[in-house]
Amino acid sequence: MKLVKVERGGASAQGVLVDDEVRVVGGWVPGPADAAPFTLSCMALGEIEAALGTLSETVPLADVTLAVPIDPAAQIFCAGFNYHAHLTEISSDVPAHPVIFKRTLETLVAHGQPIIRPRVSETLDYEVEIVVVIGREGRHIAVEDAMAYVTGYSVFMDGSVREYQKHSVTAGKNFWRSGAMGPWVVTPDEIGDRDIALASYVDGERRQSSTASHMIFSIAQLISYCSVVTRLRPGDVIATGTPGGVGSRMTPPGWLKPGQVIEAEVEGVGRLSNPVEDEQG
Repeated sequence: MKLVKVERGGASAQGVLVDDEVRVVGGWVPGPADAAPFTLSCMALGEIEAALGTLSETVPLADVTLAVPIDPAAQIFCAGFNYHAHLTEISSDVPAHPVIFKRTLETLVAHGQPIIRPRVSETLDYEVEIVVVIGREGRHIAVEDAMAYVTGYSVFMDGSVREYQKHSVTAGKNFWRSGAMGPWVVTPDEIGDRDIALASYVDGERRQSSTASHMIFSIAQLISYCSVVTRLRPGDVIATGTPGGVGSRMTPPGWLKPGQVIEAEVEGVGRLSNPVEDEQG
């Protein structure tokens, strides 16, 4: 199933995307989507199937706008330095433990919405990542049990302002509307046991390409590690790192520029597409 969060006429809703229609679950909530709950992403597969009994209406996808598919209470964990090819291109040693930082919801936009290059720097870079969404509460989760806590997968574009990242990872990774997530969350039954492929494209030119098997720390290991640090809650998301091919390592650097389109793709989930704009004001 594809779980979506959508907006229409000053209200938001959640539901399941079937072909080109959204089957709305639970009705519409007044106000902006980033403040509205996304309870479907906080459920196990069986609970999602039960929730489909509360379908309120079906609307064409063309009549709504996709929102960031995340619950406003979710923690957003991100893994750095987690692909061998990326470590090679930045001349970094293999870390002994996962390198984790956090992003805030205000840094992310939905599919189709513009990513903003901040006015203080031109060094906006792209990073395609596989995202997992947690569906069960857990602490000190064993690696062998970790995948049972996943309620779905999504696509992440971890926009990074490299100039600021040099002196502060939190700053470089948390500029307003500098990254993206979406277009939806896909339940694990549609992903299966495949070696998930991921890629990024700038104006149609492929920049990154790899598979999950090239991660240094697996998805299960990242979930386990984060659960040791803190209590994972339903709806939390973990972005699992980016492969080689980032713009900062091109000659000359391939920074994102206004007018370009950055696309991030994860096999079995879909393609997240965003235009790039300069910050105004």
